[in-house]
Amino acid sequence: MRASIWLIPVVLFFGLAALLYASLGRDTETLPSALINKPVPAFELPELLDHQTTYTQDIFKGRWSLLNVWGSWCPTCYVEHPYFMQLASQGIDIVGVNYKDNKAKAEKYLMDLGNPYSEIIVDNAGDFALDLGVYGAPETYLVNPDGVILVRHAGELDAQVWAEKFLPLLPNEMDATVVPAAAAPMP
Repeated sequence: MRASIWLIPVVLFFGLAALLYASLGRDTETLPSALINKPVPAFELPELLDHQTTYTQDIFKGRWSLLNVWGSWCPTCYVEHPYFMQLASQGIDIVGVNYKDNKAKAEKYLMDLGNPYSEIIVDNAGDFALDLGVYGAPETYLVNPDGVILVRHAGELDAQVWAEKFLPLLPNEMDATVVPAAAAPMP
């Protein structure tokens, strides 16, 4: 009986060691997305700055867009915001999803920092973000003119991420209008 009591911790230790060993070499920065190569999920949500306007997934049809999930409560959103301003100034279409935020605080965020978004979808309940598979803000998706998600990035989008994950998927005719790979991240 006494020998079996010592056997339990030993078995647990080796089980945990095997699990950790199996995880070695995995890319822990990449979060999987079931929506890659699938259409943006259906939604019908209001515009942040004009609640008379309602958007659906059709806003992504006919154009290349970034879909950026953000909130005024999100510290990393403040860090990446200058880079979104830079991308928008170079003609990149960015659709914002204001996620579980206070309307007045979100509007102040944009007034203070500038507005890089062509449209801003309000997702107060978080249902659209849940359908996208959002883990938290910020998250950014590249959507093609057919409304299909090509890439997802969780965390800060900067010049390096843009050059490695997004730029290679854009059509060649857009290369002149995007931030080059050698661009330094905005402070």
